[in-house]
Amino acid sequence: MTAPPAIVARPFVPTKDFDLSKTFYEALGFEKLLDSEVAIFSCGGSGGFILQRYYVKDWAENFMMQLIVEDLDAWWAHLEGLDLPGRFGVRAPTPPAMQPWGLRVAHVFDPVGVLWHVCQQDPESPEDRA
Repeated sequence: MTAPPAIVARPFVPTKDFDLSKTFYEALGFEKLLDSEVAIFSCGGSGGFILQRYYVKDWAENFMMQLIVEDLDAWWAHLEGLDLPGRFGVRAPTPPAMQPWGLRVAHVFDPVGVLWHVCQQDPESPEDRA
């Protein structure tokens, strides 16, 4: 049996300091759609996530997100210009590098240690399309 179509899937991202994390994600360029007991952010297209007031250190530091972008070099220039370590006390982002599985990836850590894989889209790859 085929499931009915879904509209969007949004993971819940942990935070220890809700206001700091909201400011961090807005600085990255995510659009805040809702700011209440949770904050819902759009990543463009049909993607997004829900920032929640919930924190477990081991979980947060092992949580990963993937953001697929059209131009990784432009994103890297954007990230470098934000001074994320100075403004938010996070680990410095790592520059784009080709990974053994075939994607160019830069890494960004949020204020609680959530690791974002910012990846160059491969337009020929069906898994890179929304």
